[in-house]
Amino acid sequence: MITILKILQLLLDVAFFIMLVHIVMSWLINFNVLNLRQPIVAQIWDGLNRLLEPIYTPIRRMLPNTGALDLAPLVLFIIIIILRDIVIPDLARAVLM
Repeated sequence: MITILKILQLLLDVAFFIMLVHIVMSWLINFNVLNLRQPIVAQIWDGLNRLLEPIYTPIRRMLPNTGALDLAPLVLFIIIIILRDIVIPDLARAVLM
């Protein structure tokens, strides 16, 4: 059981860093530091969007419309941090008892 919890924690860490890369990349694209006309940038951006949009879409449906401000990544960050730092360690302690 502990192994499954460690694997889950690893997957949550990977998801956290993928989201972080996506957010930083979106800022760089919006401030014209990165250009989507560059093939490698466009491929990475497309891959990240294909990976994260199915996760963001249900969250966006539950949140109120805030116009250009997208709060879905923030909500997902909070969910990942809660799972990674609170729920999984508590489950691990419960399993060890």
